[in-house]
Amino acid sequence: MNPSTTHTSALNGVEATSVTVEVGITNGLPGINIVGLARQEVRESASRVRHALRSSGFKFPPSSITVNLAPVELPKSGGRYDVPIALGILAADGQVDPAVLSESEFVGELALTGALRPVPGVLPSVIAAARRGRTLFLPDANAAEAGLAKDARGVAVGDLRQLVAKLYAHGEPGHVPYSGDSIPPIAYPDFNEVIGMTQAKRAMEIAAAGSHNLLLSGPPGAGKSMLAKRFPGLLPPMTEDEALETATVQSLKGIGIEETWRRRPFRSPHHSCTGAALAGGGARPIPGEISLAHNGVLFLDELPQFRRDVLEALREPLETRNILVSRARYTVTFPARFQLLAAMNPCPCGFIGDPDRECRCTPELVRRYQGRISGPLLDRIDLRVQVCRPVRPIIADAPRDGLSSAQIRTRVLEAREAQMDRSAKCNAELDEAKVRVHCRPRQAGRDLLEHAARKLALSPRACARILKVARTIADLEAADRVAEHHIAEALALRGGGFS
Repeated sequence: MNPSTTHTSALNGVEATSVTVEVGITNGLPGINIVGLARQEVRESASRVRHALRSSGFKFPPSSITVNLAPVELPKSGGRYDVPIALGILAADGQVDPAVLSESEFVGELALTGALRPVPGVLPSVIAAARRGRTLFLPDANAAEAGLAKDARGVAVGDLRQLVAKLYAHGEPGHVPYSGDSIPPIAYPDFNEVIGMTQAKRAMEIAAAGSHNLLLSGPPGAGKSMLAKRFPGLLPPMTEDEALETATVQSLKGIGIEETWRRRPFRSPHHSCTGAALAGGGARPIPGEISLAHNGVLFLDELPQFRRDVLEALREPLETRNILVSRARYTVTFPARFQLLAAMNPCPCGFIGDPDRECRCTPELVRRYQGRISGPLLDRIDLRVQVCRPVRPIIADAPRDGLSSAQIRTRVLEAREAQMDRSAKCNAELDEAKVRVHCRPRQAGRDLLEHAARKLALSPRACARILKVARTIADLEAADRVAEHHIAEALALRGGGFS
């Protein structure tokens, strides 16, 4: 019998790389041998495929079957290869015409009954299949996810018999309709519910306008987490390209993305998370919290409680906007364009500088506690703000305070539009050359920054970030040039009790 060929894909970072499934049937002891750098769960598909074929009314050939997954140097993992292996066996045994398989790709895990179970990574798979000019057959449970990709050709099926029937159907099979235009309603807590905290609110407006990183420091109960939860409501809506990028990353993790479509991610991992959980990786390379926050916010509460090596994993992606995961057998790149929002107590007990509570920490204990955040990481945080508890008590029927989230978001949108018109990116993402062009201050502002750099021993990176923040403040005022008071406010907002 001639070997058969079917097409599928392997997840390689955010890309779905084409994989050819070759099936050969020869005389010998009955069984399936799967080769091509297949992990254990892929090799286990032999048993699933055998039972699924028989349950679906197909004949399982009592011969020696060899399945080759090419290219062999690409690691293969997960249950997504069950369906293409089953179809390859049917084609090699003559039960299915190989010609009906040539223009399609297949993904899906098989139940013993022949039903198709959902698999992660369908969104990048259907996009990649369309790029290669093929139709992707996928499980029914993944249909809503596949419908988010415009111009992609996906066909959802419930079981193996239905799949074969659609392959032989006359005319075009029923493609999954495009649903990316539908945007679910998004409701965030409102900013005017927060009493006081004028400086912290101002810092959040600036952070949202320029996509700057922000650290809130204050005693327990001051409202740091309450502010953070309202921050996504200040950000501009996602574009379709941003939404597709974010959904692709979430698809790799197996997260249901239909309800979060076009909603900026807000990831808040616990401080006990590991480096792999934050940065990504594992035996099967999957994105971590850094990448799951792509185009959104990564909120790290109790920042000094994170392990030092875990926090250091943030340094490179904060600069490069992506993260490279290298292992012995693979190297993958995940996108990581996120905004870092962090909160911490100023000392272990949390009450240093508090007018109402006495701090029990020694100066050495405070120094060691704050020293858990390295200087290079702290240098990458543009805004560092002290948050104090409100002076007056907060009661249930207290009047709303300050601007609403909608009003602040309007100002943020106007500032971002100015940035896009000027440089096609947010101020926080400007490189050195564009900082010199777009963030050049007036002479008085230059003198102030030079004096502060000498007095505070600011690094060149810190000076550049101060200029970016000052440019954002100027954008919020619709000012053409960075002035002295913009530099002054940017310097003040870089304090927060840290040297």
